[in-house]
Amino acid sequence: MTTRSDIHVIGGGLAGSEAAFQLAERGHHVVLHEMRGAPGNAGTPAHRTEGLAELVCSNTFKSTDATNAHGLLKAEMRALGSLILECADAARIPAGTALAVDRDIFSAAVQARILAHPHITVVRDEITTLPQVGIVATGPLTSDGLAASIATRLGAKSLAFYDAIAPVVSADSIDTGIAFRAARWGKETMAEAGPEGAYLNCPMNKEEYDAFIAAMVEADLYHSHEFEDIPYFEGCMPVEEMARRGAETLRHGPMRPVGIRDPRTGKRPWAVLQLRQEDRAGRMWNLVGCQTRMRYPEQTKVFRSVPGLGKAEFLRFGSIHRNSYLNAPQALSPHLSLKDSATTLFAGQITGVEGYTESTATGLVAGINLDRLLRGEEPALPPPTTMLGALYRHLREADPAHFQPMNANFGLLEELADPPRDKALKRERYAERALQALASWRQEYGIVSVSPSGASV
Repeated sequence: MTTRSDIHVIGGGLAGSEAAFQLAERGHHVVLHEMRGAPGNAGTPAHRTEGLAELVCSNTFKSTDATNAHGLLKAEMRALGSLILECADAARIPAGTALAVDRDIFSAAVQARILAHPHITVVRDEITTLPQVGIVATGPLTSDGLAASIATRLGAKSLAFYDAIAPVVSADSIDTGIAFRAARWGKETMAEAGPEGAYLNCPMNKEEYDAFIAAMVEADLYHSHEFEDIPYFEGCMPVEEMARRGAETLRHGPMRPVGIRDPRTGKRPWAVLQLRQEDRAGRMWNLVGCQTRMRYPEQTKVFRSVPGLGKAEFLRFGSIHRNSYLNAPQALSPHLSLKDSATTLFAGQITGVEGYTESTATGLVAGINLDRLLRGEEPALPPPTTMLGALYRHLREADPAHFQPMNANFGLLEELADPPRDKALKRERYAERALQALASWRQEYGIVSVSPSGASV
């Protein structure tokens, strides 16, 4: 049962779960609506469970190094008390410097924390109207009913692109006489990954690589009128689309062999297909960079042509799904609300950010700002010298005519006053400045960080 004082968060993904937690920890009662699991709801084309915060694409939140753009964003979010990152830490599995998780353990951890919170009620239903006080965090698979309400309210159609998902294969079907463990340049930070590295590598010589590319280019794809002139986001480009750009595209992209030596020859392969551990037990491995819309039989044929994958057992085939997002600089306020309703906020991928960490970050900031608004205070956005603030600046200042989803990257940040020539040192300076700016912003606006473990800092 809900009351007038309830705050409604629509969508139980990463952004919605984070937003609900942030609001609840600040004393508000939150109703978190999730349509998966509702009576008569068949789910979505991408989800496979009814769990909150299910990861539908990759199982990695990317780098944890603060001199990496994604790592810096995480450092800022940790300073603000992110529930999602705490649960990700608890579900972490070997992946070098990346924060990869066992997706089932991760989702279960988030759901347990949300369900146990005394100020959060989870309701399994489909919402088709915008809340007067709440946060819409329905992500790339917003239901048709709610999407229609959004389009009607904004007076403009949402933009859309398509996400592609990479296949996952069984560990015991990989030929480890050919595939070998290693991370590029030997980079490892997690002791449990062992000295060999957290990735499996399938090396290819020139002839094997050329044959692989040719097979992909000729493969039968899933076709629909919806897929004509698809405006793919570069970060989710299907592997066959990359192959069509030229034979060398993949060899200089996700299959680059730089920093890797084949232990059988002691030499660098012509190309390498990397596999990343998908679960904590190491039974499932994700084909890195191989998101695809090839038909399932074609995926089997093409990927089994890769050395080491000749008998690969596919636990999940690659697929493609709709990903809708708003033209944020045109349609939303600076704090990502409706322009005519400051307390109806949006968060997650629907706002035009791309990536798990970025989506979660907008949910975190939305929770903080809705709390401020309900307390009679103005929204507070981090300065553009922080990665959080730089993302929000992109969402409000990008050219609406050419707006596309954006990952966290150093190109979004304000330039340093006196940037060093050394790239690594420059990134260190970015990180130092960002964390100092975040601390000053919190002090200026009285932003209290509510720790997921229960303490306010």
